[in-house]
Amino acid sequence: MASRFVEHPLIKKSSIEYRDYQANLARQAIDQNCLVVLPTGLGKTAVALQVMVDFLSKRTGGVLFLAPTRVLANQHFEFLKSNLLLDDVTLITGEDPLARRKKLWISSVVCATPEIVKNDLDRQIVSPSQFSLLIFDEAHRTVGEYAYAGIAERFSKLPVRVLGMTATLPSEREKAAEMLRILKISTIAQRTEESPDVQPYVQQTDTQWVSVDLPYEMKEIQHCIKASIESQYQELGRLGLRLSTSRSLSELLRSRKFVLQQNKKAAKPLFTAIRLVHALNVFESHGITSFLRFCDRTREKKGVGIKDLFENDPNFSRAVRLAREAQQKGIEHSKITKLQEIIKGLPGKVLIFTSYRDSVDVIHKKLTEMNIPAGFLIGKAGETGLKQSKQVETVQKFREGQYKALIATRVGEEGLDISEVNTVIFFDNVPSSIRYVQRKGRTGRKDYGRLIVLIAKGTTDETYYWIGKRKVSAANKMGEKMSKILKEQAIPQKSGLDAYLG
Repeated sequence: MASRFVEHPLIKKSSIEYRDYQANLARQAIDQNCLVVLPTGLGKTAVALQVMVDFLSKRTGGVLFLAPTRVLANQHFEFLKSNLLLDDVTLITGEDPLARRKKLWISSVVCATPEIVKNDLDRQIVSPSQFSLLIFDEAHRTVGEYAYAGIAERFSKLPVRVLGMTATLPSEREKAAEMLRILKISTIAQRTEESPDVQPYVQQTDTQWVSVDLPYEMKEIQHCIKASIESQYQELGRLGLRLSTSRSLSELLRSRKFVLQQNKKAAKPLFTAIRLVHALNVFESHGITSFLRFCDRTREKKGVGIKDLFENDPNFSRAVRLAREAQQKGIEHSKITKLQEIIKGLPGKVLIFTSYRDSVDVIHKKLTEMNIPAGFLIGKAGETGLKQSKQVETVQKFREGQYKALIATRVGEEGLDISEVNTVIFFDNVPSSIRYVQRKGRTGRKDYGRLIVLIAKGTTDETYYWIGKRKVSAANKMGEKMSKILKEQAIPQKSGLDAYLG
């Protein structure tokens, strides 16, 4: 059967394949402030385009299309420039000088990163009243202090339509409710991979869990770090702070406020325990070099308990000494060896995710030693960060095949569209449903996909696997829960979760 295409005076002919589910989602988003929840690779941007042209053809005011990273904002810009019959589609980021931004802000469609939008609104070089449609890509970020919340607040009293887009809702009810309240969402338009109208477009993705054992040397270091952690927990117990036996970093972090306000004597062992549990996580998931670099950076700081930890804790001192000896022997992590084996046998390109910059360096070095052309994609913060323009350049080189492998931190998880990548490898696990779904969504976009997850036995990797699996299940049910709340409200002139949250 011949392909059908979306027809609109502002969309280039035969450029966007017509899909019923995309058209239906767009219609729902045109009528109300809407959150579109659609799995990765199924065309959220095509839905946004159909909403966009309706507003541009029927209403005064432009479109502001927000994306959390320069790489993603640039990707949207290139897509719109290729498919819209408009001359004034532009991209604005913090790397554009002020004088240039002033000229660009008058465009009909602006793709931009959120920090520069918030800053320029405050500088009053752009007015919220210029826009009739506001699009938040990766809308799940609209919680806490993230810039999306500030931007939404600046538009809150204007008759502007809001479209949020995400591959998955947060698994936590409070975060999902906060996002919908801030964006004043009135309706959720959701599809899953099981939706009948979506299934014909879903590519098969097989997941393979590859377990490795830590070598004896690493198990010995692991034992020392755990012994050091136990001594801090014993001290916390002696000082009256009762914690679970899970040795959870999140539980320790939640305890900070209570300790600082009501039990200051416990501050030193608490903050030492936080550092130690994080050090253990880094060691177990990322290896010797990442652990030692973390230790070196921590030692240079002046926080409470740091000097004592490095000079007077025999277990931790032994862990650091053993790690340096292991490094001199060339021991890194069993996952590095397994990664090398996997990549050698893979045809085509591979995308490798890791949460830690130091392990990006280690993986990149190992692949280079194997004569595998590899690039890396990290955020712009810090001395070692990549400027946004360099991030875009790196992704383009990967698309063009100059790199066989791309090693990415979180900056590569959201929205990255490289259709030729059919293998994604998780070097570490993430205890987040959103990040898991985002990472997985980088494969199987146009063809069969393969996801390989590396897990070190008896480590944080296993813990995070089960947490992530539970959260993905909870996130899958969240859309139905939030939709029910929104329908129950059905109060005229009251958008989002205003009534529900009081």
